[in-house]
Amino acid sequence: MPGGETRDGGIGAVRPAARPGTPSLLRELNDRAALELLLSGEPLTRAQLAEATGISKVTVAQMLSRLEERGLVHAAGEVAGGRGPNAILYSAVPSSAYVAALYVEAGLVSAAVADVTGRVIAEVRENPDGAEDLVVLVGNAVDRACRRARVPVSALSSFVIGSPGVVDPATGDRMFAVRLPAWHEGVLAGLSGALRRPVLIENDVNLAAMAERVHGAAAGVDDFVLVWIGVGVGMATVLGGRLRRGAAGAAGEIGYLPLPGTPASPDVRHPEGGGFQWLAGAEPIRELARSYGFEAEAAGDSVRAAVAALNLARTPTAPSRAREFVGELAHRVALGVTSVCTVLDPGLVVLGGEVGLAGGTELSGQVRAEVTRLCLAHPRIVPTEVPTEPVLRGALLAAVDQARAELLGNLTS
Repeated sequence: MPGGETRDGGIGAVRPAARPGTPSLLRELNDRAALELLLSGEPLTRAQLAEATGISKVTVAQMLSRLEERGLVHAAGEVAGGRGPNAILYSAVPSSAYVAALYVEAGLVSAAVADVTGRVIAEVRENPDGAEDLVVLVGNAVDRACRRARVPVSALSSFVIGSPGVVDPATGDRMFAVRLPAWHEGVLAGLSGALRRPVLIENDVNLAAMAERVHGAAAGVDDFVLVWIGVGVGMATVLGGRLRRGAAGAAGEIGYLPLPGTPASPDVRHPEGGGFQWLAGAEPIRELARSYGFEAEAAGDSVRAAVAALNLARTPTAPSRAREFVGELAHRVALGVTSVCTVLDPGLVVLGGEVGLAGGTELSGQVRAEVTRLCLAHPRIVPTEVPTEPVLRGALLAAVDQARAELLGNLTS
């Protein structure tokens, strides 16, 4: 890490190296404490900042003055405080940093630009349309999003890109992604060079788990797993509030999990794979749905139609076919979830991806009943509560965390 910083395990988490307790360092640490509060919360008065930090009001006033001079904090309004003049509310300056986040998948590139408060200013979606140069594709998406946001690319302080596949924990580079052959080792250097800033590539399900923990069903939960059932099958594990990637960065690649009655994957790079993917991937689910009369272009649409038939019961035969289909799907999902729970025993399992979202509480409830029958662990099993762009939402959270860490690090550098 550059000049006196050490990595602290989380995405973008940076802490300053230890230095002697000089008055200048104490001022920097006080400024950092105030800015951190204002970056992560609502506007605060001097009195509220003093109470939250345990620092005197006089010192807080000096801190705010220094932060205002640096363009990091500004007066954002007033609040009536009884006798005397109204108290001034202070907040972080949104334009003190901008970030870009992207989701790259086969057939889709989504990009968003946000300010340091996390407010999204612009979003764009691109169809790769067979493009093989992902560096150019990502660069074009960032350019479009920045133009829409009226923010120059040079003003962006961090980039986070989410996509399927395994990331090398030692280098941060993409090792391989089955459905994105152009997303290969060495692309990280190309992206960093094209964007002229460091780039973080992260597994898509890991980022979706970050969004779930902040905005969704796992809000405030320190131990949970997100089981992703979409085009592919994957999992993210959060234990003790920390995302676990594994020694090779392959933790959560449960599509390859061998299960009874499923063929072993002939090669980890084979698109169809084996094991759990063979049971619960998008194509196997579409085939299962077709056999019960719920054919649709996407697996999620098939599941959604079956759940709707169960709920509406419009015809005498639809509920029976729908019940059998959802029951068989729940059994398949439960086999993978049971294997995970037997090893990890998490308190919460979130079913995400297009199938987890479409199945809702109907699917998650049946999966829980199956897991309870098959496993000593009895976790809560619930559907995702991040209905749109969970990977992009997680990438934005990671990018904003990085930008904030950089601002805070500059105060104590």
